[in-house]
Amino acid sequence: MAASDPNQIPDKPVLEGLEAKWGERWSEQGTFLFDRAGAAASGRGSVYSIDTPPPTASGSLHIGHVFSYTHTDIKARFERMRGKHVFYPMGWDDNGLPTERRVQNYYGVRCDPSLPYDPDFTPPFEGGDNKSSRAADQLPISRRNFIELCEKLTIEDEKQFEALFRQLGLSVDWTQTYRTISDDTIRQSQLAFLRGLERGEAYQSLAPTLWDIDFRSAIAQAELEDREQQAAYHRLAFHRSDGSGDIQIETTRPELLAACVALVAHPDDERYQPYFGSTVRTPIFDVEVPVLAHHLAQPDKGSGIAMICTFGDVTDIVWWRELDLPNRTILGKDGRVLAEAPEAIVTDAGRAAYAQLAGKTVFSARKAIVELLGESGDLIEVGKPFSHAVKFFEKGDRPLEIVSTRQWYIRNGARDEQLRDQLLENGKKMAWHPDFMRVRYENWVGGLTGDWLVSRQRFFGVPIPIWYALDENGERDYDRVLTPAHDQLPIDPTSDVPAGYTEDQRGVPGGFVAEQDIFDTWATSSLTPQLAGGWQRDEELWNLVAPFDLRPQGQDIIRTWLFSTMLRSTLEDQRAPWSNAAISGFIVDPDRKKMSKSKGNVVTPADILDKHGSDAVRYWSASSRLGMDAAFDPQNPTQVKIGRRLAIKVLNAAKFVLSFPVPEGAQITHALDASMLTTLDQVVREATAAYEGYDQAKALEVTEAFFWTFCDDYLELVKERAYDQTDVGQPSAALALRLALSTLLRLLAPIVSFATEEAWSWFEEGSIHTSSWPEPAGIEGDAAVLTAASAALIGIRRAKTEAKASQKTPVATATIAAPAAQIEALRAAAGDLRAVGRIAELNFAEADELAVTAIELAPEA
Repeated sequence: MAASDPNQIPDKPVLEGLEAKWGERWSEQGTFLFDRAGAAASGRGSVYSIDTPPPTASGSLHIGHVFSYTHTDIKARFERMRGKHVFYPMGWDDNGLPTERRVQNYYGVRCDPSLPYDPDFTPPFEGGDNKSSRAADQLPISRRNFIELCEKLTIEDEKQFEALFRQLGLSVDWTQTYRTISDDTIRQSQLAFLRGLERGEAYQSLAPTLWDIDFRSAIAQAELEDREQQAAYHRLAFHRSDGSGDIQIETTRPELLAACVALVAHPDDERYQPYFGSTVRTPIFDVEVPVLAHHLAQPDKGSGIAMICTFGDVTDIVWWRELDLPNRTILGKDGRVLAEAPEAIVTDAGRAAYAQLAGKTVFSARKAIVELLGESGDLIEVGKPFSHAVKFFEKGDRPLEIVSTRQWYIRNGARDEQLRDQLLENGKKMAWHPDFMRVRYENWVGGLTGDWLVSRQRFFGVPIPIWYALDENGERDYDRVLTPAHDQLPIDPTSDVPAGYTEDQRGVPGGFVAEQDIFDTWATSSLTPQLAGGWQRDEELWNLVAPFDLRPQGQDIIRTWLFSTMLRSTLEDQRAPWSNAAISGFIVDPDRKKMSKSKGNVVTPADILDKHGSDAVRYWSASSRLGMDAAFDPQNPTQVKIGRRLAIKVLNAAKFVLSFPVPEGAQITHALDASMLTTLDQVVREATAAYEGYDQAKALEVTEAFFWTFCDDYLELVKERAYDQTDVGQPSAALALRLALSTLLRLLAPIVSFATEEAWSWFEEGSIHTSSWPEPAGIEGDAAVLTAASAALIGIRRAKTEAKASQKTPVATATIAAPAAQIEALRAAAGDLRAVGRIAELNFAEADELAVTAIELAPEA
């Protein structure tokens, strides 16, 4: 038993300053470095590897990051103390639309790829408000200048993120970091794509695409969210081609009338069955379109018959594809009506009407077409406004439109039953914490409607490593895709040249042209196990850590990050990328609303950490089980305050326990000491099982409950005996106290990481976080002794309080009544009860319940 060093123990222990003190010490001593040599010597079974979420480095961390990252860190610290070589890297998700938006607003610029590079460029300002601003107000700069600003800002953001994560106490190995825009990352991301292209998993297609008109980029299914928007039904008259009357339809998007290619009703709808196979002419534009049947038409919606436009919503795409209809897209990538009218509009009146719409936004075009319909008499009525769900890009400000573009896709099982089944099977092979989160994954896989769109029309990201051969007319030959050799990666096709060509052949007939698009950020983030684990870069490391033991993440990105990572691993290795998925819940405000930037109820963690201390915040995080939402009130963070109280008590209790020297050769000889240690053994078993099962909340619950019993009851019961060097029971008490302190500190170390390290340093060598996890001591005792003695102590305190006497007041006689079995237990602790209660004569009597039935205070001296 190590002796405590009085010089190490402060006169008044405090939490302030512990984060800086121990953060620096851990860094200097390499406490959390991955021992690769030890792992290689011991084999894969000795490693616990974590596929840590790379936070988006385009803004600020919020309290939800603290919440979920603490859950991961608790497990990492537990496994490290269990003797595992913990591989705990950190990545930074730099590229993508959020970074570009932040750079635009922070520096007041926007990218114009047609402009030349300015090596002396200085942005107009730094420190924008990160709110949406009009593109017209932003200074256009070259692509290279823009990317340089993206690099600069993300690096600064990452420094701030790392500082906060270090303050929080994440036991990350900071030598194992990666960025989603580094050369290594670009190489691995491009390599994974090329391998998929060679296997036929990646392909290009010209197809209707969900499009964000502000970001000017295609959007994948996983990035969509529904938002409520106001709309109104417009009832229009379509004229039957044979002149026999009108068919009235209702639409919320009359501005797409020029893009109408058919009317559609349900095949069982008797109202429209006579018209199937006939044609009608569109109002205003006088284009002949067929009346068709399809099971997705809704008889109870509007007039029961709808117009199919290319394209108003995703159902239009389904109808267009399955009914083999023409494409008459009228919206451009800027969200405005195209200048050229569809070829189907041939009348002078129709073309004149279209000219009044050309160049207008969706909203202006809607107003104009309604006026035209009113003048023509084809607008029957406009219904009352109502609210309905509209598709948005999750980071966008305006509803998505659907335009036809050529994009790159990766097969994801939407149209491949065998791949879909394999994805579901790999999901079943994993352990999910909590298990019900598995259903969200399975529902997403089962509900996919299209392959994964991975190309983006943006600038800051991983270039798609492709060129296209140009024919003799200088047109792209999409059947002649030029790819680099694997050992050439990373490349940027806008500056690198394909094999067999020279730079002067770029953009000329018979030459080549570069793919300008970049990968969607998820196409790179889906490779985080590979990026962190050295796939195709460091095979020894990859074999030590993959498949990873843990993927921790939020529930809101099961459909994006978890699914896409599972897809890439399934395509590449035919296996799940991890054995466990730990899914954190949301942080909600006091009204139980999810915290989000758009709602303005996000809490930034820096002030909370500074005010209450990291251990207090870690305690709050640990108090919630995985998958469960946690409420946070920054004005009254109750759980945080409770955590701070626990951390302070850890320091004070340790100081008190260490004030009792443990004599050489001390043994546990007292029934109360054995009882306490036996009870603690059960706590060790329960807490260990809880940590193993990813239930840090239960581990904390059972440990904390015993800790307060230990401090409030056991310490009080034995302190007189522990002080008294002449008492034969003193060595037993001092040893029991020291054993319990060592065990409790280690049980709490994954959660209350700074206070436990500080207390540990007062009497042990090395870090508590690399010490061994506690095992049951195996000391035989009767747990009932501590339980009964604690209850009796509470009774003695209450009796003195009711007698309006100080707890230090001597007692002449006291009687404790209890059932016979408890009396036997109480007799084993009688000496300590007399000492703590200052009782001269302690008697026992049988009764149904334990209670202090009589107490006589000693006469005042």
